[in-house]
Amino acid sequence: MALFDCTTDATSGHARALTYETAHGCFHTPMFMPVGTRATVKGITPDQLHDLGAQVVLANTYHLAMRPGADVVAEAGGIHRFMNYDGPILTDSGGFQVFSLADTVTLDDDGVTFRSVYDGEKVRWTPEKNMEIQQLIGADIVMQLDQCAPYPATREFVQKAVDYSSAWAARCLAAHAKADQTLFGIVQGGMHLDLRLESVRRLLEAERVSTAAGGRAFGGFGIGGYSVGESHEVMFETLGEVARALPADRPRYLMGVGNPTTLVRAVAEGVDMFDCVLATRTGRMGTAFSSQGRMNMKNAKHKRDFGPLDAACTCPACTQYSRAYIRHLIVQGEMLGGILVTLHNLHFLLDLMRRARQAVLNDEYDVFLSEWLASPAALDY
Repeated sequence: MALFDCTTDATSGHARALTYETAHGCFHTPMFMPVGTRATVKGITPDQLHDLGAQVVLANTYHLAMRPGADVVAEAGGIHRFMNYDGPILTDSGGFQVFSLADTVTLDDDGVTFRSVYDGEKVRWTPEKNMEIQQLIGADIVMQLDQCAPYPATREFVQKAVDYSSAWAARCLAAHAKADQTLFGIVQGGMHLDLRLESVRRLLEAERVSTAAGGRAFGGFGIGGYSVGESHEVMFETLGEVARALPADRPRYLMGVGNPTTLVRAVAEGVDMFDCVLATRTGRMGTAFSSQGRMNMKNAKHKRDFGPLDAACTCPACTQYSRAYIRHLIVQGEMLGGILVTLHNLHFLLDLMRRARQAVLNDEYDVFLSEWLASPAALDY
């Protein structure tokens, strides 16, 4: 396969199994990406990520640009050498972090001005500057600068976010030049289907203009602006049609979603890639995913339970430690407790997507989806 080639290995209904080639190896979808915001998945080593079967790790442009600085990461040899991870890496643009600080943000057609959460310094990003930063960091996949509208928001606000994101997508395409890195465009539009489809059309038009002039195409597409406060049912009112409006020959990445049942349902709608801090953040707080639903490991009922965290799981936490021990660590605030539950939660989502892929390859995704939705694991999500 050539760099950034995408092969469709199988379909099952709308669900897809893809293989995508990057400069640091290929990955297979459906796929969940652990989040390493500051160039680390909290509490987890790169070797453990490989052992768990992680295919792509996500890092955050906003935080790395602020600390230690994109120039420092570049001087280290790029993000892969800096964090000692040799697999594919994706950086998000940092736009979500910028626009979550609404009271410090000034927005105009050319870009965005905001204050750093680290030292209060005023920072100016244009789409071109954002591409410069992401190229210095050096991930395999980078995301365009976009504006993510909150929920709820007025239609006028969401329309303006689509306008900014669409215009910035074209400018990111023109500015992006790193040959061993690909750029994904991002669909916005809130919960308005017509605005979502307009966003798709404008992304594809920006790509058409770019390629007609001898420039680049998008390597794939993010679907942003979901999981920002709306219910999952509201999200699914539009998600499938939006996903399937995107080109079938490239990955579709639902950004910031890590709820297990949502992943399984979204694959059925044609989504390929996911990321979220849910597995690691809740793991550090002592909440474990399981085949029987979520478990609060602080609960007293686990105090004398010497069985595994999840009898159906083969991760290191489940095969080597008991619920009683993990509860003890969590209750006492011991670092190892959060690490073990994080390991388990990541394994849970990575394995869930491996099984989803196999169901697509077997053309049995409808059965896989039905069985999941009928299982105890689906009830709490």
